[in-house]
Amino acid sequence: QVQLVESGGGLVQAGGSLRLSCAASGRTFSRYAMGWFRQAPGKEREFVGAISWNGGSSTYHTDSVKGRFTISRDNAKNTVWLQMLSLKPEDTAVYYCAASLAVIPTDRAAAYVYWGQGTQVTVSS
Repeated sequence: QVQLVESGGGLVQAGGSLRLSCAASGRTFSRYAMGWFRQAPGKEREFVGAISWNGGSSTYHTDSVKGRFTISRDNAKNTVWLQMLSLKPEDTAVYYCAASLAVIPTDRAAAYVYWGQGTQVTVSS
């Protein structure tokens, strides 16, 4: 069992930055690939990025955030981060972290077995 708690969301102007954190409970955090998803009002949840279980040797970001967002993790701290730079109003959403037993990072939501409650990110123009 893994419990996930996101933090770091807030209101920021376009062009600004935020770093989201996801703290995991349990001693098995290092076994899970981790992902970030987001859901904007009236839209379906979409994949943002994922990182492999083994210290983050492999990462995968969706095209719309490549070069702006970076996912990282520290297994000793049971934490995964999403660094977001050059934020745009279209990045406004609730951001969720999730844990998956997939061997490689995946964008399939169905592969994630544990989810956090989400943190709101609002980017003003």
